[in-house]
Amino acid sequence: MALEPAKFCEVAFWDPEPAGDGIRRTGNWSACPKFIDARYPFTTLLHQGLIEKVFIDDLQANGVTIQRPWTITDFRTIDCRSDHPLEISLKHVSEDKAETVRTKYLFSGEGARSFVRDRLGIKMHYKDPISHVWGVMDGTVRTNFPDVKMKCTIHSHHGSIMIIPRENNMVRLYVQIASSSDEDFDPRRKASVEEVQASAKNILQPYYIEWDHVDWYSVYPIGQGITEKYTPKAGQGMNTAFHDALNLAWKIHHVEGGFARRSILSSYESERKTIAEDLLDFDAKYAALFSQKIPSADDVGEGSMEDRDGENDEFVEIFKASQEFTSGYGIAYQPNEFNWSSSHTASSPLFMSHSTKLRIGRVMPTADVSRVVDANEVHLEQEIPLNGSFRIFLFGGNPSVTRRAVADFAANLTRKGSFYSAFEREDIASVSYHERHNPHSHFFTICTVFAARRSSIDIASMVPEVLSRYRDHIYADDVWEHRSLDATASAHRKMGLDAETGGVVIVRPDGHVGCALSLVEGDGTVDALNEYFAAFVSKPIGKVRANL
Repeated sequence: MALEPAKFCEVAFWDPEPAGDGIRRTGNWSACPKFIDARYPFTTLLHQGLIEKVFIDDLQANGVTIQRPWTITDFRTIDCRSDHPLEISLKHVSEDKAETVRTKYLFSGEGARSFVRDRLGIKMHYKDPISHVWGVMDGTVRTNFPDVKMKCTIHSHHGSIMIIPRENNMVRLYVQIASSSDEDFDPRRKASVEEVQASAKNILQPYYIEWDHVDWYSVYPIGQGITEKYTPKAGQGMNTAFHDALNLAWKIHHVEGGFARRSILSSYESERKTIAEDLLDFDAKYAALFSQKIPSADDVGEGSMEDRDGENDEFVEIFKASQEFTSGYGIAYQPNEFNWSSSHTASSPLFMSHSTKLRIGRVMPTADVSRVVDANEVHLEQEIPLNGSFRIFLFGGNPSVTRRAVADFAANLTRKGSFYSAFEREDIASVSYHERHNPHSHFFTICTVFAARRSSIDIASMVPEVLSRYRDHIYADDVWEHRSLDATASAHRKMGLDAETGGVVIVRPDGHVGCALSLVEGDGTVDALNEYFAAFVSKPIGKVRANL
């Protein structure tokens, strides 16, 4: 937000006047409907280059230099037994320079015209041929169109436009210039800046629009190809690629750090390819509906309603899916070694498969709690940074009810051979007193949440030593929540956990829920977690270790 992106909270819908030329607003609806429990219920828009700069600056601050602009010309495997088996040939784009480097991994993020993909013989699979051609233009404008500062979909007798507000008083216009339904459709059609501007002026009548400056312009033929490419509509290209990168990065981190078996890397394709296919299938349905019928404001309004299930209204159903995809809350990973299901190798009856609130494979729900040490109200799902750690959320319920269960959980957690103690830091004796997130292990961070008032929680007497070491991650579930008006412990409720007996939630390093299980007295809860982590960690743990 420091870069001052454009921000909008509503989407405006404009349709043709019922009689005569011109357009009229038929509705304004929330950019993030109530059925999505988003932490930030709005959309921000910022130039990709500015977002990249944030990452580049962070890398440089951590001693990594990005070389630009270079391109790859060749790669080959030199020695499979080497730590760096790949030889990569590079050249500078604008200067007469070349380099050869050795590496362990080669990542291709080159888009539709990927040299790496072509060399590996991986074809671009198109779900649909090119069906639309759009002119896309960023610039500063003068206009009396009243909704230029918010996202708009505009349909007129002269064509269609989507308006996206941008940073620095800019606006992006998507102007449809050709469609497969046209008699003379040419998927390779080009159009000049002036032609696209003229089309936009016709569509926006009776309002005027003039350009002070055009910052960028292109013509997009829109089809639906799938390898690493996503639909450009609604910013899904870069937004989805962020999830790609995060999914792969934490898995490589765990393999290279000695925590997980190398076989987990194959889950990148199975998880992310499924998401890509789901996204493109949704996009095809959404585009088809808009081609068959321009949605009325009532249609979209119904789609925004929280209590409307959409079973009898295809547009409402697709609208809800679109909001989940564009917000990121629609990403749901299928069962595998990380996402527990009844087919997982961990078969303890303590695993919860019945919770309707906490959906395995989706991001952890938002929750507000009070941090005990300083009384700050905080966002629980944001308390642990993206540090490559699994997050262990111990929901302790009512402390007077769960005191024994919490003590047993802590004792078994530190037991020799548990999933937690097996990956203890080698430098644990010299770890700083002020280390908040990883005092014991680089691969786990523990949060403890009690269903009690903050003033009643005394860390020294109520919290076992291994848990109290994470003193900055001990919380009271006593914050009012507008979605849980009748709940005394809204965070527990939003996770689908009983406020008296609590439970344990394991969240993957990328924020997606891996499993949830009951908190019980004895060794059952930790034994179940040993089974869960044994499915992918690099060391024998739990009863497997004990039997060696």
